[in-house]
Amino acid sequence: MAKAPVLTPRADDFPRWYQDLITKAELAENGPVRGTMVIRPYGYGLWERMQQELDARIKAAGARNAYFPLFIPQSYLTREAEHVEGFAPELAVVTHGGGKKLEEPVVVRPTSETIVNEYFAKWVQSYRDLPLLINQWANVVRWEMRPRVFLRTTEFLWQEGHTAHATYEDARDYAARIHERVYADLMVNVLGIDVLLGRKTRAERFAGAVNTLTLEAMMGDGKALQMGTSHELGQNFARAFNTRYLSRDGGQELVWQTSWGASTRMVGGLIMSHGDDSGLRVPPRLAPVQAVVLAIKGDEAVLAKVREIGDRLAAAGVRVEVDDRTDTPFGRRAVDWELKGVPVRVEVGPRDLESGTVMLARRIPGGKQPVAADALAALLPAVLEEDQALLLRQSRERRESRTADVATVGEAVEAASAGGWARIPWSDLGEAGEARLAEHAVTVRCLVAEDGSVPEADDAPGNVAVVARSY
Repeated sequence: MAKAPVLTPRADDFPRWYQDLITKAELAENGPVRGTMVIRPYGYGLWERMQQELDARIKAAGARNAYFPLFIPQSYLTREAEHVEGFAPELAVVTHGGGKKLEEPVVVRPTSETIVNEYFAKWVQSYRDLPLLINQWANVVRWEMRPRVFLRTTEFLWQEGHTAHATYEDARDYAARIHERVYADLMVNVLGIDVLLGRKTRAERFAGAVNTLTLEAMMGDGKALQMGTSHELGQNFARAFNTRYLSRDGGQELVWQTSWGASTRMVGGLIMSHGDDSGLRVPPRLAPVQAVVLAIKGDEAVLAKVREIGDRLAAAGVRVEVDDRTDTPFGRRAVDWELKGVPVRVEVGPRDLESGTVMLARRIPGGKQPVAADALAALLPAVLEEDQALLLRQSRERRESRTADVATVGEAVEAASAGGWARIPWSDLGEAGEARLAEHAVTVRCLVAEDGSVPEADDAPGNVAVVARSY
């Protein structure tokens, strides 16, 4: 039996448990500058898998990857007043370079709407150039006052999409497509995280947007985490940068735009959604390593068998790693893999060779059982899919069981303080009630329609506000 790893129990101190897990599972460490992080290979492997899955969905939605500079002239940000006001407290500004004072300070990219529009204004000439659908994978810098690894860091990795369209309707529909078919599909079907799709209130909207669509997930402690957003920018940036096109009728028209992004925050969400007191639990569809085959002892027959099993599993399409480091105690290795949340461990020792079986340890539901070695390759894909479905079901059950319908601000604060979410009619809450919630560190995470769908307007009849404390 593997000895349970030493993590602070989640029920005792959830933030400490989170930091313990990141350190002991070798996911990341704090960087030398406050608010930065060093992502270690296993943690970066999780991000790479997210990138691969997300990139495929973005390209299926018609966008192509490009790259824009890290440094943005400060004057660009001042062109859209609401945007610069929203980001001003978070900006990192470079005033000197090469030993000299710069003629104009440059901002280290907090997001790229401004510099993208500088080039969209050059690239878009006619309706034939639209829609223009661009995505970039990049790092951004937002000076974070209360950093936490993966969740809020001064520098983080993300993708940011930027598009230009001929009509409001086309831009609106594309922002919704990214929201539903790219982000929600990734988070539900790959990350195994139940997300609530909704619309941000005016107070929570992205600076410079006319509408923000969000995906909110409940973490293991009942707090909310914003997992990704898709923004309708209207014509605000087009007007500021004079991004126009020649219409079919021969007139000069401003484009309609969207922007959308998801970041390494998803890694933090993965940890807090699925982790338990023994470590991380990685959804099989996401896992860089879906199965690890461990040699219990170092004799040649066992080593040959684990390598043979590894080859068979790889041939069956399983992402597999063979752990034949028998100079390290088996118990320690088993604990390490459990901490890292690899969905399946296949343990092989001398007795298993005699019986023709292996020990199958499933990280997500827990437990071990002997399995015929020859049946393993055929069995494992179904096991992994079962465990993928279990994580999503647990995530959904947590949100549903810990969300209360309330009628007053006081009841909403009480529900959030008890480690849950609350639903309250927006007509009863309104902006005044939202401000009162903020006094208790509770925010409106999103607005949803009565049937749970995304509402078409902030003030649509029947809108419900979902409120919670958040990361």
